[in-house]
Amino acid sequence: MTIEVTDAPGAKRFEARVDGKLAGFIQYEVRPEAVVLVHTQVLDEFEGKGVGSVLVRRVLDDIRARDGKIIPRCPFVSEYIRRHPDYVNVVAKPFRSAFES
Repeated sequence: MTIEVTDAPGAKRFEARVDGKLAGFIQYEVRPEAVVLVHTQVLDEFEGKGVGSVLVRRVLDDIRARDGKIIPRCPFVSEYIRRHPDYVNVVAKPFRSAFES
């Protein structure tokens, strides 16, 4: 299964597609200081197949590559960062304390 992740700025979301079919998305808001990751959703037929994790990882990698920062409002994104602490540096500084031990 190949998962393609793209930014759909008109819809204000990053989309994951499997074989061209929408499989999930992360809704976002752009602020001057960071991208707020608001909500992650994986469509029912793709649940349990790793789509959500791939989506979050690629979004975080993309934002990191652009030297951007995020504000994680989505519980799924927050949990992913807790499980993968190498992404804490992508979180905007005022919000990092929730992820640092």
